[in-house]
Amino acid sequence: MEYLPNGFTLSLCPGAFPLSTDSMCLAHFVRLPKSARVLDLGSGCGTLGLLLCARDPNCTVTGVELDPRSHEAALENIRRNALDARMESICADLRSVPERFAPGSFSCCVSNPPYFSAGPESKATPLARRDDLCPPEVLMKSAAWALKYGGDFFLVHKPEKLAELCAAASRHGMEAKRLLLLRHRPESSVSLILLQFRKGAKPGLIW
Repeated sequence: MEYLPNGFTLSLCPGAFPLSTDSMCLAHFVRLPKSARVLDLGSGCGTLGLLLCARDPNCTVTGVELDPRSHEAALENIRRNALDARMESICADLRSVPERFAPGSFSCCVSNPPYFSAGPESKATPLARRDDLCPPEVLMKSAAWALKYGGDFFLVHKPEKLAELCAAASRHGMEAKRLLLLRHRPESSVSLILLQFRKGAKPGLIW
């Protein structure tokens, strides 16, 4: 059991993303509009949704998660934290977003997606950590569909994916607006990047 701010708790299923630097920093990086309606792409056990609900009592979060065990854990986390009116988890492939939601249904999207590339050697890696079902192109397409005009997509990823992420976002009408580089120690190489994309925005990046 993990203990989150404001009395919230998080329980994880085997193979799920642990509560890590990725999720904590992304939740802090996100700027929620008033009464935000948030879509969490690849929501796992509901970690990001819980962190955002703990921070902002007026936001609502819909999670889309492919793995049934993670989805069931998310439902349990929602129930235990009495968030049934503010959070939901849908067990589905995020590529089905255009079939499930009307375009522009959300004011904000978030994602802590898989980082490890697919391939023969990756099959032993838990699904939650593989990018074969969640490549940047699919991620951006789903976010762009779900976001209203002017809405923001926040995500954390590996630095070597920066160019691919920005190019995919641009193809789907989103521009990178903020970039934050993360290091575990001052002398270390950059290990993670935090990005904010905006639908329909003009170019202009704050580093």
